[in-house]
Amino acid sequence: MADAIIILIVIVLLGFALKGSIKHFRGEGPCCGGGSGKVTRSREKILDGPVIARKTIRISGMHCENCVNSITAALNKVEGVSAKVSLADQTAVVSMDREVEEYKLRRAVEKAGFEVISIA
Repeated sequence: MADAIIILIVIVLLGFALKGSIKHFRGEGPCCGGGSGKVTRSREKILDGPVIARKTIRISGMHCENCVNSITAALNKVEGVSAKVSLADQTAVVSMDREVEEYKLRRAVEKAGFEVISIA
């Protein structure tokens, strides 16, 4: 009888773990320190001058809106940069009002804990 109860408890726990994992990889649940799962998008950064260049950064490691917010915040800290990050495309489109070296963009993304695949 005790064995049956233990097996039932393990099955229930595995069910909850599977459900949470599915939500996590769909980007629907809390992850990456996100807390409750209710995520609001970061505000768009307004540049000081007109946009003179745009670059697209392909990023690996994003799983949820908290990841998107982390990358957006990291890129927006770079002087002269405003970023729009897409979870679906795994990219960040960066608008710049001045010349910004690619290594600064790469460093900002990597410092946030993600991998840069390419910058074009």
